[in-house]
Amino acid sequence: MMSGPSIEPTQGQARSLVILLHGYGANGDDLIALGRVWQKYLPHTAFVAPNAPFPCAHSPFFGRQWFDLSEWSQEALLAGVRTVAPQLNAFIDASLKEHGLTDKDLILGGFSQGAMVALHAGLTRPQQCAGVLSYAGALLCEPQEVRSKPPIMLVHGQEDQVVLFHEMENAHNALSSWDVAVSSHARPELSHAIDEEAVNLGRGFIISQLEEGLQPSANAAR
Repeated sequence: MMSGPSIEPTQGQARSLVILLHGYGANGDDLIALGRVWQKYLPHTAFVAPNAPFPCAHSPFFGRQWFDLSEWSQEALLAGVRTVAPQLNAFIDASLKEHGLTDKDLILGGFSQGAMVALHAGLTRPQQCAGVLSYAGALLCEPQEVRSKPPIMLVHGQEDQVVLFHEMENAHNALSSWDVAVSSHARPELSHAIDEEAVNLGRGFIISQLEEGLQPSANAAR
């Protein structure tokens, strides 16, 4: 079973859970920092950032990976997210059970490779979660795999040279065609990173999905 850093609610028992999936070569310590920023706005939410299950050859001491990236073809990437899906789903199920919650109380978030995995999990889990937040990710899912349609927010730097900006446009178009409520936010002059505005956008999305039950428009402006 995967594990990683976590933050418990500041007020009472958890009413919701945010699971944050780090990027390639990082670990859970990288994204749990977002939970510390958002915690004061979400006092009834628990945050957890699991370490990916596999060691990363390019960052051998502390780095982890969700799947191998030695081949960057669509087929290889799809195979990668499908391979790790059972382990991630087992972790999600165990984390929800630990907090006495269900998928409707869950936000999945991720950066880069973690965002790819989060998007796939959110769309393929049998029960719909409260939302999926993707930073600098790409959509790795076939339409026949879709089992639920949670609201999704995509945030991507226009100067990203690792996961290219057009991946957000591709994801937005595909998700819209599948009748998934999706909003996309381009960050000018941002490379492969999460800036302050992206953090604020993510906070607003999480609060709206967990606290107010609002959903972004399927045709939201990019």
